[in-house]
Amino acid sequence: MASLGLALHGVRKSFDKVVALDGASLAVRHGSIHALLGENGAGKTTLMRIAFGMIRPDSGTIRINDRLVSFSSPADAIAAGIGMVHQQFALIPEMTIGENVALGGNGRYDNQQTVKRLAYLAEKMGMRINPLSKVKELSASERQKVEIIRTFAHDATTLILDEPTAVLTPRDIGDLFGQLRAFATNGGCVVLITHKLHDALEHADEVTVLRKGRAVLNALTRDVTQSTLANAMLGQIQIGTTPLSRPKPSPSINVLQLRNVLLRDRRGIGQSNRVSIDIRRGEIVGVAALEGAARSLLRLMAGRIEPTPGDIVRPASIGFVPEDREQEAVISDFTLTENFALRNSARRSGRIDWSNFRHRTEEIIEEYDVRTPGPNVRMSGLSGGNQQKFVLGRELAYNPDLLILENPTQGLDVNAAAVIHEKLRSVSLLGTAVVYYSSDLDELAALSDRVIVVTDGAIVETRPDRTIIGQSLLATIRT
Repeated sequence: MASLGLALHGVRKSFDKVVALDGASLAVRHGSIHALLGENGAGKTTLMRIAFGMIRPDSGTIRINDRLVSFSSPADAIAAGIGMVHQQFALIPEMTIGENVALGGNGRYDNQQTVKRLAYLAEKMGMRINPLSKVKELSASERQKVEIIRTFAHDATTLILDEPTAVLTPRDIGDLFGQLRAFATNGGCVVLITHKLHDALEHADEVTVLRKGRAVLNALTRDVTQSTLANAMLGQIQIGTTPLSRPKPSPSINVLQLRNVLLRDRRGIGQSNRVSIDIRRGEIVGVAALEGAARSLLRLMAGRIEPTPGDIVRPASIGFVPEDREQEAVISDFTLTENFALRNSARRSGRIDWSNFRHRTEEIIEEYDVRTPGPNVRMSGLSGGNQQKFVLGRELAYNPDLLILENPTQGLDVNAAAVIHEKLRSVSLLGTAVVYYSSDLDELAALSDRVIVVTDGAIVETRPDRTIIGQSLLATIRT
């Protein structure tokens, strides 16, 4: 059996009163893809951030090629051959792709050499990128590709990927796993943090499951099933994605109207077609799209950008849950109560009623099953899934007429996703119109009353059926 490339043993880590890791261990072999599974808050990302030098453990050991190491920064980990692709992108939007890739390197920055290096790697990996493009101009899937190519540019021998497929198209996902398998075949180590059990079973050689900060299962993937993994992750399975019987919304009550709106990409360039659409009270509308094509539409609806040209009529109260939570929805160093107070802060005046905000934060923690000791914990102490549940709870606390969400269950485990699905169903029955983009076709089919397929500024409405949605996406590619 191949030797170990990365091994963590007995790792413990606490943040304030939150125990993130309680003696967790992981062993990854050369030439293998190792899936790391677990519920939101199980400690997966924390363990890998320790391996990458971002966090110092309270206790425990790290070994690289059976050599005991200690990292004080990511630069130490990169020098030791470890690269990490984060779930929340670690890129600087105002810098170019080439400049972002060069970060973490050594010596003087040479733009010409960086461009040549990236061109070589992109061709080798089958990716199309322009090293001179600014990151802020890229879609979420394009940013993910930049994160991945950056690890290869730094000559990593161990790759850690945190939910790498969450924002990728099916074709991109196939390409990614082909690249990871080739990397492993050449002796590299891959750690794949994922909630997608089928990805783990199909592509990984071994799997480790964390629960409440401890490793509760380690096995060859050929020896386990989805049921085995789910029970190890959750203890009990609570799946909430089965469509509910719900009354159809009245077609006569519109909460939002778009007329002859020109959708634009991230660079402000108008697309080829103008779109018109009505969103009705109490309906759930799913949006399917490729390469971030839904961003302009959803942000027009949410009031984050204005139509030029075109007309839009919005309701008075709109909730918005953005895809990039850390950049646009929360402040990591603020407490949960302080983050709750951010909502509508620009419209308030006078003295802040902290007692009321704290009470309402406690209600969100209880109602949305946010795993935290209390409202005074910093947002950075919560897992991504618990942050997402909190942000949704904050937006719904103001009873919006329209709720807009970008990939609301991206990177969430089955229980966290189920909580969000049930809340969206519940508020729609009370009259809130819900519009959400999802990269998961199964989610679109299970949750939506109708689905809008968007690409290159064109809109096609279809039934919430996975096959039909997929065919509509393929048709837009061909045209």
